[in-house]
This record gives sequence, structure tokens and C-alpha cells, in this order.
Amino acid sequence: MTQQLTPQLTLALSKGRIFEETLPLLKAAGIEVTEDPETSRKLILPTNDPAVRVIIVRASDVPTYVQYGAADFGVAGKDVLLEHGGEGLYQPIDLNIAKCRLSVAVQDGFDYASAVRQGARLRVVTKYVKTAREHFAAKGVHVDLIKLYGSMELGPLVGLSDAIVDLVSTGGTLRANKLVEVEHIMEISSRLVVNQAALKLKRERLQPILEAFEKASQANA
Repeated sequence: MTQQLTPQLTLALSKGRIFEETLPLLKAAGIEVTEDPETSRKLILPTNDPAVRVIIVRASDVPTYVQYGAADFGVAGKDVLLEHGGEGLYQPIDLNIAKCRLSVAVQDGFDYASAVRQGARLRVVTKYVKTAREHFAAKGVHVDLIKLYGSMELGPLVGLSDAIVDLVSTGGTLRANKLVEVEHIMEISSRLVVNQAALKLKRERLQPILEAFEKASQANA
């Protein structure tokens, strides 16, 4: 009788805060990543479980890898998932990690409330074009959105924009660049996303991990 092989599971993570804050959740599931992505050049990292591997991808690409089955599951911020749209993804758990907020910020001294009240057309730089468009449309604010991929804070300082829409954690970067938060859009945290086919075909292997993640994440709530 041939022994049935345990299906390989691939978890997609991004470097940095999400990776670091996912480690305790993995540990709760009995999984430990055996190499550090900050020191290793490898993009596929082994774990102490030969049937589980971790791939390191750009944060904004995590949903795409999971959607198309290149990864069975992953961890992505709500901000990324809203921009992606979430097609083909099962999102069972808010992991309560990598918490921050999505906000509108302007240069200190810019009268944002007055500009909005007067119906001025504002130029806004952001990585989160879809979310920003929906936010301003709901408020009836006229905006021209400019997509950037980094250093949003520079926009108002060099005359590229009137405002920015970006993630804010402590607000330190805003203060250092003489910007102030003027509007809170939403709270952000990271969620577990699962490929829908993998959930059916690899449920037996995935379910204990999902349950361990859910239990551990409740401690972060």
C-alpha cells in the first residue's frame, strides 16, 4: 500500500512588521520559520514542518499569489485587500496584527476643512487610489488622485499635492515632515487570506493551522 503524501502548503508573507507579527501565530500552530528573511536572500523559506514553506513577496502582491494558487494562504493588510478587491479569496480571520489607520494628512497650516467646504478641487497623492476615490466620493469632495508607491509625505512639501492618503501608525513620520492628520478613513489590521480551491482540497491540513491562528489572534484583539 503506497503511503499518501502530505500536501505541501505555501504561505505568502511580506517582510517587515507583518512577517514579525505572524511568527507568534505560526508558533501557536507548531510552525517555525527556520531562516530570517532580513538576512537570507532566499525568497522561499523552509520551516520546521517539511510540508509547510513560506514565500516572501511584496505586500501588495500577497492577494494575487493566493488568488491564483501560487500560495495556499497568506497574510495581507486590509488596505491591500481593499485595493485588490478580494476576488477568489476566502478571508476567514482578522488577525489583529500590524494595526494602523488610513488617514488624510496635509501640510501644517493648510486649511483642509475650508478647502473642502468651498468645494475646491484637491490634488491627493496615495498608493490607495481605489479606497481614496470611494472615500472622497462619499463625502462629495472633488479630487485628482495621483498614484505614488512611496514617500507620500513628500507630495505636499514639494507642491505635487494638497493632501495625502496614507497609513499612519504612530504619526511620527507625519510630524517629522510637518504634516497633520485631518481625517480618519478607517482602522487597518492584517487578515488571513486563503485560496478557495486550497480550502477544499487541503482542508484537512489547513484547518488546524487556521484554528490555531484564530485562537492566537484573539489575544491581540
